[in-house]
Amino acid sequence: MTIGKGLDWGTLSPPPADLVTISSDAELRELVIAARHSDSALPVVGLLGGDLMRTVGGTGDASRFVGGEPIPQLPIDIVEVIADEKRRSLFVAHLVARRTWRGGSWWLGPITAAMNAQFHGRWDVSPRGHPNDGKADIVTATTALGVQQRVIARNRLPLGTHVPHPAITVRQLAATTLEVGRPTAVWLDGVRWGTARRVELTVIPDALVVCV
Repeated sequence: MTIGKGLDWGTLSPPPADLVTISSDAELRELVIAARHSDSALPVVGLLGGDLMRTVGGTGDASRFVGGEPIPQLPIDIVEVIADEKRRSLFVAHLVARRTWRGGSWWLGPITAAMNAQFHGRWDVSPRGHPNDGKADIVTATTALGVQQRVIARNRLPLGTHVPHPAITVRQLAATTLEVGRPTAVWLDGVRWGTARRVELTVIPDALVVCV
């Protein structure tokens, strides 16, 4: 069950004997993909790194997973991705769609981030997001955000103070379609996945359990 207002999130339990530890969002994504392809159950996952770990308050301390002391075990959503009605994948932390011409498009063109995690590296992209609310935070910077304003927004990202801003929109959605127009580069959990003109997103609630 996704988290609700006034409800406790997760449980306190000793780490299970079959606990699997991972060190990055990309590694967790590959674990989830492998389990889905083989139609096998996912084990509880101990997070030792990545933006999802930071989002749920982890420290990367592996010693917490030994000794049998109760630790938080938290249900987590994932997000299914369909690009141009043919390529399928998923992400656990975030999707970023941006153009890559002229040496990098952080400074030019629209940028869209679909966030399941709150963070992307050192940036607090989605300060009000939650990885178990049944929704992804869709954060879009439009072309109206000029270079000077992008510098200001980028400097504010580590503290999550880039929003509100008239050229940055944030929507919380369980499912949506991103129409990005021309072929646009897409990254899933920090790994470039390819390009797409149209990306469909669907949140899958309570898809796995992590501990920190």
